[in-house]
Amino acid sequence: MASKAFLLSLAALPLAKTETVLGIYIFSRHGDRTPKALAPTNLTSLGAEQVYFSGGWYRDQYVASDASSPIRALSRDTVALGQLTVTAPVDNVLQSSAQAFLQGLYPPAGSITTQELRNETEVTAPLGGYQYIPVNAVDSAASSKGSENNPWLQGSSGCDNAVVSSNNYLSSAEYKTAYADSLDFYQSLLPVINSTFAADAANFKNAYSIFDYINVATIHNKTIPSSDLLTNETLRQLQVLANVHEWGLAYNSSDEIRAIAGATLAGQVVEALNDTIAGKGKQPLHIQFGAYAVFSSFFGLSKLSSVSDDFTGVVDYAASIAFELVTNASVSSGYPAADDISVRFLFSNGSAADVTPAVYPLFGQSETTLPWTTFLSEMNKFAIDDTPDWCRVCGVTTGSCASSSTGSDGGDAPTASKSGNSISLPVAGVIGALVTLAVVLGAEALIFAFSGLALTKKSTLAAAQAANGGSAGSKA
Repeated sequence: MASKAFLLSLAALPLAKTETVLGIYIFSRHGDRTPKALAPTNLTSLGAEQVYFSGGWYRDQYVASDASSPIRALSRDTVALGQLTVTAPVDNVLQSSAQAFLQGLYPPAGSITTQELRNETEVTAPLGGYQYIPVNAVDSAASSKGSENNPWLQGSSGCDNAVVSSNNYLSSAEYKTAYADSLDFYQSLLPVINSTFAADAANFKNAYSIFDYINVATIHNKTIPSSDLLTNETLRQLQVLANVHEWGLAYNSSDEIRAIAGATLAGQVVEALNDTIAGKGKQPLHIQFGAYAVFSSFFGLSKLSSVSDDFTGVVDYAASIAFELVTNASVSSGYPAADDISVRFLFSNGSAADVTPAVYPLFGQSETTLPWTTFLSEMNKFAIDDTPDWCRVCGVTTGSCASSSTGSDGGDAPTASKSGNSISLPVAGVIGALVTLAVVLGAEALIFAFSGLALTKKSTLAAAQAANGGSAGSKA
């Protein structure tokens, strides 16, 4: 009798809510590549493997029939091209990385692709049922065209005000201190790098290029000139300085136009996820490949840099971030209302197959799962989602900006209505007024502004951290 009463009491309890993943936006860095100092760069076999296995992790998590968190109504084994978008700028490394990732996400389907013709002949797609998923090359990607061949990513962004803002870092007292404090360190590495870098280029200006060059060599080269100089401490210091240098170019809390790449990504994420909701899940999967500077810019804008110093470093090869659309509402009778949908952010600093994506809180919030409306409101504080907005904050009036108007883009569904002033880049106009002077003063710095890693004194690190509104992480 007692057992029966206990069972009846259990039956009276409310059923636990089951979370459903409605969609996801993935932004990934490319895999291992050849050094920028020896451009044009190419994706290596190791790099292809890194992003391929990362795609495999996302398949196991969201796509496969036995996925841990299957995306609602997504095709499992054979891709339905209308259900996903895949973009990357025109860049050999990024386009190739996206293709390798997709083969992990939707591997060859084998006999599933076999079709019987009218004459009863059976035909299977080549390469074991290889699935051909197009990677769209777009000019509006968060990363610019040919970014992996450009030693300074901001230099090819096309955003005049962002270039000026980054040049301001290159002419700052903090940058000059870092340059002076690290000069002897870089000069001491000339026996390692002098086949590519002259003595007058062995300095903090080329911090990322030097780090990148040495990092690739330590991964691929059986012999390295004067390799005894490359102690663990030296490699660590190279990485720390690269983080400081690139963070200074990618983000500044008092001059957010510098983070134009992150603002562009935010606009693309909002637009894509809103399309998923407005279309009731018809297109739930969005993937973009881009450069490391986009990560840094977004991390600064979304206040992730205050969560951990790791968010102020150059992310590793095949690193990825993901925005999950989730709901606890029942989906058995239809698509949930926007008020019942939430967003969760995940980050993997490396291939997701090696570094399991972890959940982090956005925008300085304590909660890691935010209501869609809250997420939308916070993202729209800095997101740039159309050409007129981009032209305005960048101070660009030529090219495609010459014909752009400042009117509404008309593309947002009601669930993604924006405030009247959704872009909080208040200093953009002031910067525009200083473009001419700043470009003249920063021309030399721009020419030599290769991204870099380097060793700095503690005083240098402290100064660089203070200049950028946060601490510089030592982990790439």
